[in-house]
Amino acid sequence: MRPNVNQKLHPANAVIYARVSSTAQVRKGQGLGSQETRCREFARMKGYEVDRVFADEAISGGITTRPGMQSMLTYLGMHSGKCSFVVIIDDISRLARDIKAHLELRDAIASVGARLESPSIEFGEDSDSILVENLLASVSQHQRQKNAEQTKNRMRARAMNGYWVFGAPRGHAYLHKPGQGKILVRDEPLASIITNALEGFASGRFGSQVEVKRFLERQPDYPKDLPNGEIRNQRVAELLAQPLYAGYLELPRWGVTFRKAQHEGLISLATFEKIQELLRSGAKAPARKDIRSDFPLRGLVVCSDCETPLTACWSTSKTGDKHPYYLCPKKGCASYRKSVRRTDLEGDFDALIAGIAPAPQTFERFVEELDALAKGATADSENVRAEIRAR
Repeated sequence: MRPNVNQKLHPANAVIYARVSSTAQVRKGQGLGSQETRCREFARMKGYEVDRVFADEAISGGITTRPGMQSMLTYLGMHSGKCSFVVIIDDISRLARDIKAHLELRDAIASVGARLESPSIEFGEDSDSILVENLLASVSQHQRQKNAEQTKNRMRARAMNGYWVFGAPRGHAYLHKPGQGKILVRDEPLASIITNALEGFASGRFGSQVEVKRFLERQPDYPKDLPNGEIRNQRVAELLAQPLYAGYLELPRWGVTFRKAQHEGLISLATFEKIQELLRSGAKAPARKDIRSDFPLRGLVVCSDCETPLTACWSTSKTGDKHPYYLCPKKGCASYRKSVRRTDLEGDFDALIAGIAPAPQTFERFVEELDALAKGATADSENVRAEIRAR
């Protein structure tokens, strides 16, 4: 039951409460200003002096999630018993668009000795006024729920047509295209970094998710999760399992099955499927901090029998000495676990490289071409960023 407010006391002081629930309204400057103007006009007509204005921007829900509402209740509580206040709102939906939250906020305002008024509705304590108020609050709740249903249905339909409808994943950004609306496009340099990470895992160059994690942590342009430059394991797992990077999408909770998306992927579907196969198999190669310096060809050289990337390890002899070996990790292969001395394999590799080394002038020309391509890619990336910022 609502606390009874003395109706004979004509309040001379008023506070205004305004609220917008959409970030778009805040960004475009819509809502709060017009609400305050209308409430001030109502206060002048009623002879109230507006003491303070409280507002919540892009906030929904009940009392505890609204800093503006909390500040107003605290302010009214401090003046409770000293003077009588009226709280002016532009419309009943600005108080809440949920019947339960509406009643909670209504009682909270009454509990600090204030009463609610609005240019849109006559609030009262008699049964007829309460009925009308509750009906309007229920209608407001129904509108909110209906808007949510329509929004979800439109988003689902767009997803079924191959368009991603949530926040852009890392490596992509949204760009508006005529006739298509917002569509995902490559966002450099993150797109190239993620492509390198995904293809590296699929090829075996990164033998585990931990190695993918370390690769990403070494990239200055890749966002880190923690202040110490670390990336969470869950972030890497989500990266490897994201079909958007292959140009596909799915939303099982909405019944949107795996399908070709309208945007360009960062990797091929075959690469994505290879990654999922590796994840399902649970293959986890040992990740060592010194693995790159000890075995630089690990994951780069494949088995001559099954073409599986070779792994590597240190083997301890009976005398206690440690010896480095490369070996095939695939069960069923004729060369499974057969050791190849590191000196032999890397010696053969050095000889191979020496035999195919280009002439100095050819190498210089290659460097010039590569530098030109890099500058061109940088310029293209800056143009895309500028276009996205402009839009």
